[in-house]
Amino acid sequence: MGGHGTSGGPKVLQGSAVRIRRRIPRGEKIVLGIVPIVAILALWTLFTTGTVEERVISSTILPSPMEVVGAVGSLWFQAELSRSIVASFSRVLLGFAVAFLIAFPLGIAMGAWSRVRALFEPLSVFGSYLPIPALVPLTMSMFGIGEMQKIMFLGLAFLIYLLPLIVKAVDEVDDVYLQTAYTMGATQWQTVRHVLFSVAAPQIVQAMRMGFGIGWTYIILAEMVAADRGLGQIIIIAQRRGPREHIYLVLLVIVLIAYLTDRLWVYLARNLFPYREAK
Repeated sequence: MGGHGTSGGPKVLQGSAVRIRRRIPRGEKIVLGIVPIVAILALWTLFTTGTVEERVISSTILPSPMEVVGAVGSLWFQAELSRSIVASFSRVLLGFAVAFLIAFPLGIAMGAWSRVRALFEPLSVFGSYLPIPALVPLTMSMFGIGEMQKIMFLGLAFLIYLLPLIVKAVDEVDDVYLQTAYTMGATQWQTVRHVLFSVAAPQIVQAMRMGFGIGWTYIILAEMVAADRGLGQIIIIAQRRGPREHIYLVLLVIVLIAYLTDRLWVYLARNLFPYREAK
């Protein structure tokens, strides 16, 4: 009996629907992913159904799903959604460019040369513990409240996140590649360019992909003060004057834009490094 119980236990576990790291069909995966979304929408509808007096949650706090959908027209035309998307995307793109122009050469240098790392690592560690919202008043005092402040705020936020990832990508290059390059007589510059950078390039692009997504989490902070347009500005106005439906719609728009840009990064990585897909 004891032997049967011991051998039977694992077999039951292996066939279980909750087996650890069990592979599931794509269709089942899609259905399981839809379930919590439907549940949230059902609860949202339940809490916001009825007249103002009957609702569990007031419409000034949480409009109903149909009220949010009904506000699409006013968001597009009155709040000038398309122009705000262009303005916010431009700020994220410029902030990312500023950060990358600093993080890329500095990250490669820190990953390649120990003295460079020793020189800048304390600043990198300090930045990793710095609360990002604290950069808003800092950049305002340095760059005013105009467009430059918003770009530099996003640039600093990107830089804090991006630099350690690039250093890590270079760190993960196996020493075997370096020894092979030295054996073949490569100079330090050739080793950095053709070995460290080339081998680390897929991970650097992955770091850029992750870093670019971070910008959309900070765009509201960037546009809190003196923004003539932008997705964050729409949210601030809707919070102060309404309609509250615009807040939820803009959050959905930000998530959608972040997702689409992430898919573009994936497409870029697949075309630049097709051999990684073949593994």
